[in-house]
Order: sequence, then structure tokens, then C-alpha cells
Amino acid sequence: MYELAVTRDFVAQHYLTVPDPGAEGNVHSHRYAVELRFAGPTLDEYGYLVDIDAVNAALDSIEKRYRDATLNDLPEFEGTNPSVERFARLLGDRVENAISEPNPTQFLVRLWEGESAWASHHRSLDR
Repeated sequence: MYELAVTRDFVAQHYLTVPDPGAEGNVHSHRYAVELRFAGPTLDEYGYLVDIDAVNAALDSIEKRYRDATLNDLPEFEGTNPSVERFARLLGDRVENAISEPNPTQFLVRLWEGESAWASHHRSLDR
């Protein structure tokens, strides 16, 4: 099994909408680090699992959408608590739609919220 991972950092804001959120109920910033990890058993004719340029283009789009944004104000978070778990899944949806290469069979998004906490979302790619 081959694996390829690409990472990117950006800062975004949010506030939690759970009962009794304490200080987390106020708008605050996090330095997010997103890791996109692809896995699959085969490479293409050039020896690639997935084109790093295509992955970087997907990350460019993510960064443009979320950098310096308040997550709660975005339609994809409307009516939901913008947890790091939910954010990881949403990022995975965006990347899966942007990457159409046939070799990866598995995909993981790991999203760090600061230096000590992360969430991930893993999915199989049926291509």
C-alpha cells in the first residue's frame, strides 16, 4: 500500500454553540493544520499515487475559503456547532470532489486545532 500526504496551515475563527461553552462560546482563533493523506495499492504510469499539484490546488481552494473566516458565518456550518470533527469531514468532502484520480482507494483528513488536539475523518474512495 502506498501513501502520500500533503499539509497546509491556516488561521480561522469560530465559536462553539453547545450548552455552557464557557470561553469557547466567544469568537476565537485557531491555527489549523490540515493533513490530506491518500492511500492505494497501485501507482499511475508515472509512478504517482496522486498528483501533488492537484492536492495542492485543492488545499489552495480550502485555504482561500477558510483563512481568516469565522466558520459560524459560512453556509456549510449554518445551524451546526463548528467542531473540529465536523470541519474535518467538510474538508474531506471538498477534497474528494476536487480529486478525481483513480489510484487512491482510501483518504484521510487529519485536522489539527492548535498544537494539542486533532480530529480526523477517513473514507474509502469508490472510483
